Amino acid sequence: MQHGPAVRRRKLGAELRALRTSAGLTSGEAARLVGWHQSKVSRIETGTSGVKPTDVRLLLDAYGVADSQLRELLMMLAGSDDSGGRHHWWHAYRGVLPPTYRDFISLESQAGAMRTLETTVVPGLLQTPEYARAVTSAAVEGLAEERLDTLVEVRLARQDVLRADPPLELSAVLDEAVLRREVGGPGVMARQLEKLVEAARLPQVRLQVLPFAAGAHIGVTGPFVIFSFSSTSDLDVVVLDHLTSSLYLERKEDLQAYTEAFNALQIHALSPEDSLDFIAGTAAGA
Repeated sequence: MQHGPAVRRRKLGAELRALRTSAGLTSGEAARLVGWHQSKVSRIETGTSGVKPTDVRLLLDAYGVADSQLRELLMMLAGSDDSGGRHHWWHAYRGVLPPTYRDFISLESQAGAMRTLETTVVPGLLQTPEYARAVTSAAVEGLAEERLDTLVEVRLARQDVLRADPPLELSAVLDEAVLRREVGGPGVMARQLEKLVEAARLPQVRLQVLPFAAGAHIGVTGPFVIFSFSSTSDLDVVVLDHLTSSLYLERKEDLQAYTEAFNALQIHALSPEDSLDFIAGTAAGA
């Protein structure tokens, strides 16, 4: 388990190594093409040192990589602010957001798909402003009003990925507890359930409810997120959120285990159609 930046360096290095190999170049030949020492290429490929976006661009040009989507993704992993993709709006909040949260947002903004299990609260991408405010206030006690406003603003800005072109494909399994937990009071919860019904009808959103009647399930160990990238599956990552930090799992066996767990949860959960009826029924009885 690693923090986001270390995972991203290593994934970026592995992808650059694969691209160099596909181009039929040794690390020494690649270094000569861009005017570096061979050791710099090796350090970048092993993830032992950071790499500037400009260096990534040089390597991609040397390897003849023309895929704009792949170039954009690799530039994002290098920390580029101007990779040509979705505007990196979160950099305006550097003084407010912790690095782990900014890292999560950057992955979310570039991912092609996101699978998430939520056992406690509604996913951030589907929260109403009032619900987001209540959750944030409860999670971080003693927040100044101005800082709370900013964090809610960021939470809502993240939701633009569902309206992007192309939009993020979101698959979410919600434990029934998410629907039953009254966050912010009856009125706030009623509006939140209505928003879930609206979201469930979007073509890019697949929402399923795991009812209490399903009993114990593999998700009892806690919520998780799987980010997938359309350019290459080698960059997929699992994110586990904790109180003070986030941990990133990148090993193939970890990805396989969480993917299989999510698939099992989808099987045990209600179908999207039945889930929509379940949420609507819960809203009606709220």
